Amino acid sequence: MSLPSRRDLFRTAGAGLTAGWLGQARAEEAYDAVGDRIAAYLETLRRPDGGYAASLLAPRSHLTPTFAAIGCLHLLKRLPTDRSTLARYVRDHHPHRLKKLEQEHHEFEGQQIQALIWLGEAPADFRQVVDGWKPPSRYLPQYERSSNPILRHETVALEGRRLLGMPLDDVAPVFLEYLRARRRPEGGYNNTPASDGGPAHVLNTWWALRTLDALGQARGEGAAETIAWLRLCQLPNGGFTHAPNATLAGVDDAAYTWAAVRGLTLLGSQPADRDGCVRWIASLFNEDGGAGDRPGWASRPEATFYALDALEAVGRPAVTTARRSPGTRSSDLPGGLNVYSIQIEAHGQGSPADAVTLAESLKIHLWGAKNAAKGWVERAQSIADGRKVATRFFVANEEYGSWLRMPGLGVYSHMSDVIAPAGVDFGPPIASGESPDWAAFRERRLEPLQKAGGRLVWQFGENEELVRLVLDDSLERGGYAAISTFHFGNPDFTNSEPFLERYRGRLPFVALQDAHGPQPWYFADMTTGFRTLFLASEPTWAAWLEALRLNRVAAVRRDEASGGQTWIQAGSSAVLEFVRAHESDWRWWENPSIRRPMLSLVAVFPGDPFETPQPERGVVVRVRTAWTNSTQGRPRTPLAVLDRLRIDGRDVEPAESLPKPPNGAGPLDQFYYFSMPDIAPGRHKAEARARVIGSGELVDSSITFDVPAR
Repeated sequence: MSLPSRRDLFRTAGAGLTAGWLGQARAEEAYDAVGDRIAAYLETLRRPDGGYAASLLAPRSHLTPTFAAIGCLHLLKRLPTDRSTLARYVRDHHPHRLKKLEQEHHEFEGQQIQALIWLGEAPADFRQVVDGWKPPSRYLPQYERSSNPILRHETVALEGRRLLGMPLDDVAPVFLEYLRARRRPEGGYNNTPASDGGPAHVLNTWWALRTLDALGQARGEGAAETIAWLRLCQLPNGGFTHAPNATLAGVDDAAYTWAAVRGLTLLGSQPADRDGCVRWIASLFNEDGGAGDRPGWASRPEATFYALDALEAVGRPAVTTARRSPGTRSSDLPGGLNVYSIQIEAHGQGSPADAVTLAESLKIHLWGAKNAAKGWVERAQSIADGRKVATRFFVANEEYGSWLRMPGLGVYSHMSDVIAPAGVDFGPPIASGESPDWAAFRERRLEPLQKAGGRLVWQFGENEELVRLVLDDSLERGGYAAISTFHFGNPDFTNSEPFLERYRGRLPFVALQDAHGPQPWYFADMTTGFRTLFLASEPTWAAWLEALRLNRVAAVRRDEASGGQTWIQAGSSAVLEFVRAHESDWRWWENPSIRRPMLSLVAVFPGDPFETPQPERGVVVRVRTAWTNSTQGRPRTPLAVLDRLRIDGRDVEPAESLPKPPNGAGPLDQFYYFSMPDIAPGRHKAEARARVIGSGELVDSSITFDVPAR
């Protein structure tokens, strides 16, 4: 039997070739050739700041893909000669650099420590940080009902100590107790104590085994059961899923396969079907030289590391790179498309008139009103129609009090963010205090929502093991239709939850306003700063749903949080190119046709349920000028001041209202108003002029209003 040539070897898509079959020398030669392609792929992701991005479409570099890239280069023995730039990036780019995390993710420090060691650095400066991780932390109960910490984050306390050569004796007893409580009878581990029920999870089993190995306990009593359980996670195609006979999202995955293979190797074992496992890993490699999370998926540094490290664990067999169709270009999109703008979970309370003013000036075609009071959406739509403003208002609710129970992983909030067209019955939210499992949640919440033409949006979740299950199931059966990136309280969820990058191109990335504060006017920093764009032939609800289905969606941010840079989260190069080519249609900076309004002028009548201040009789003319504002919707610093107010051609002197909240934290609202309790019936006109602070520009606005006869 003749051996294949190197060309034949690399043309054999999806083949996994063991060192024994090729001969050790040829296997090493093939491995080196593949290594050249992988290193070249990683270099395409290198950014000027020295770090690596998660993909060519990712707007910025990030610690996690940089850690993975360094891991790949370490395994391939291709680390650069000058490693100081990489080391400096790793030290300086913890994700909290962009935003302080509510709950520390020790995983990020673990990545920093391991990456620096791979680079030949001495990360002794992390000792003080790691020494502060004593007992497992208490997770915030507003996010996980029982405050169960995330196991992958907590186990870094031991792994960090091992990497840094620190003693383990002072923390060993509490962590042994913590892990033993989470061991399932079948041999695996999961996030919650076994007494809570629920199966084990292959990733949490690996984190537990790694920690037990640091304590010299991995191969003790029960190791045989763990080996058997890990082997049962293997699927007929050779890859591994998260648990044996999984009924929920039991898909093959690079991370699951890596965790299972690493766990088995640590315990002195191998997959039951080793050759099938190698073939499956080989099928992850793409034409660009990287590997995807599943066969046919786009390459990512993390998936590439999982594939390489798993191959290392099973004996470093040579593998080929597989074929993959090139990504779509903008020329592949159909004709007749335009770029339209949608805001999800924008304000649904306060002044609907101000909301219409914002929507008109900022060219927002679809406005999702968050948790709107009864009648608010209808009132806003009526005002928009009356002014001939081409904005459609819809429902976009964050269903506070809804919890989801995932056996073995915990009971989590922030699971039910819904969008639906106005005026439809899309079913009730999950009652506060209830915690259905995913199957019940799908039946009780998702089904009526989808039946009414609504969709579910993923907002937030730091438990990667749980998030993978619900998003993978959504890919298989429908569920979450989009993933939140830019947000009022988090510049970008892909920064604090980088595992979301796994779904780029699979589920649309959107921006989520998650509006806070009593007035839309004083949330305008957010309404102006980021939005979602979609490609369609018209700005209708049906066209938006079609754009979601086809992933013709991009989230865009440019504000203080982005440092004045333009961040775009898109799922394909086609959409990204189209959005950039049509920037003048949606850009809200340096664009005279789309800009933040500097004043709002409203006539308020008695009995209006949404506008303030309420007159007992007659009319109040109210003026709001632009302010910067806090994330909680409070005015901070004025951007413009009222220069003049006229009623029916006559200058008037308005009063100024600056109500203070009880805690004295600053005004909740700010407006000028002129009361006319005895105004004559008939048509009237109000004109306001504001002066923009800094530039001195004068901005005018006028309205007409009719006063009915008494």
